[in-house]
Amino acid sequence: MSAVAFDYTAPTTLDGALGALDVPGGTVALLAGGQSLVPLLTSRQVRPDVVVDLNGVAGLAGIGIGADRVRIGAMTRLREVERHRGLAAALPVLASAAAAVAYPHIRVRSTLGGSLCHAAPAAELPAVALALGAEVVLRSARGVRSVPAARFATGAGTTVRAPDEVVTEIVFPRTGPFTYEFSELCTRGSTGYPVAGVCLGLRADGGLVRAARVVVAGCGPVPVRLPGVEAALVGRAVAGPHPGLVASVVAEATGPWCPGPEDREYRAEVAGVLLVRALAARAGREAR
Repeated sequence: MSAVAFDYTAPTTLDGALGALDVPGGTVALLAGGQSLVPLLTSRQVRPDVVVDLNGVAGLAGIGIGADRVRIGAMTRLREVERHRGLAAALPVLASAAAAVAYPHIRVRSTLGGSLCHAAPAAELPAVALALGAEVVLRSARGVRSVPAARFATGAGTTVRAPDEVVTEIVFPRTGPFTYEFSELCTRGSTGYPVAGVCLGLRADGGLVRAARVVVAGCGPVPVRLPGVEAALVGRAVAGPHPGLVASVVAEATGPWCPGPEDREYRAEVAGVLLVRALAARAGREAR
């Protein structure tokens, strides 16, 4: 099967890209890395009138590390996120989550902004962006706005991005006293499709959890933060034991407010096991 016919344009400036989005009565698809859009085009799940290629737009890629924030251009490739030394020091969980995405040749083309806009329920980067409290910056001819990662994805494959907007950058706060890690289970080892994932942030002292952030991916249409599980961890020993923790993850991640896949209880149980393992890994590092 091949894609339906569409017009193609490749602007070189952001203003040119924003102008190309003005297609009265038509639909526009934005091409970033193309690792998600191209399969959707060829399977005819997406049938745009115009494809706007952002790869030649100046100023949409790059990593800037400040004292309290990290700014990453939306067109920055995941391979750069994975391998950037400054980023690995400032936000190591972001680099490790990028390294978990598919194969290296996929990460060479895939972009951070594209991953967030594709909004796959079990994807790595949306979960980490939520856990870190990132802001997604969008630009249109009407102006600029910033949306918290917690409100950016509205469902599987859908976001708050308006048809006339382009994501220009993602802003991450430095993690301060929290340390984070991300882990996931995939269908075929480390390179398959993610089944479920967890991003754990901890502030610990004396071997005890003082504050926690827990985000699970794959259990519903969007990644979700689990404040109940976070509260239950406070005061516990990082090293455990953690009786009932997996059950707590399942209960909170599969509540009636959170629709999800038919096997979401299994996915939530996987996320709970990953959380217990993440705590054990953290305890092991502190013991060394």
